[in-house]
Amino acid sequence: MLCSMTALDDTDRRILLALDDDPRATVQLIALNLGLARGTVQARLERLTREKVMRRNSVRLTPTALGYPMRAMVTAEVDQDQFDEMMTDMAEIIEVIECVGLAGENDLMIQIVARDPDHVYDVTRRIKQCRGIKRTATSIVLRELLALRFDHLLGGR
Repeated sequence: MLCSMTALDDTDRRILLALDDDPRATVQLIALNLGLARGTVQARLERLTREKVMRRNSVRLTPTALGYPMRAMVTAEVDQDQFDEMMTDMAEIIEVIECVGLAGENDLMIQIVARDPDHVYDVTRRIKQCRGIKRTATSIVLRELLALRFDHLLGGR
């Protein structure tokens, strides 16, 4: 089941960008830097958290809130002689939200977001066109069963 998409206005985006730039910024500092009232920033942050645009106590955004309700994991085998060029090309694909190097059969695990299955196909095609990519395999994410979490590592649960 897909979440409904929350419309982000310019003020929401400015606040989120400020948090992305400095995740430890206080509400007061964000308000001062953006020329907004402290209450406005606080109310926006509470709404963005309540509407699941931001994860609770995190500046991580949800892809659905940005218009990308689908996620996929793409594994890739890479020509190591073209690794730097490949990463330059990969960084240009805005739908690539994470790319990690692996030890094992595959060289990379690339997490992508997309609007629909056709968009997944298009993004994976663009990944395959990156210099140095030899082979890819794509798996669609059906459901997030256990979200990225850290609070339990700090004794928070």
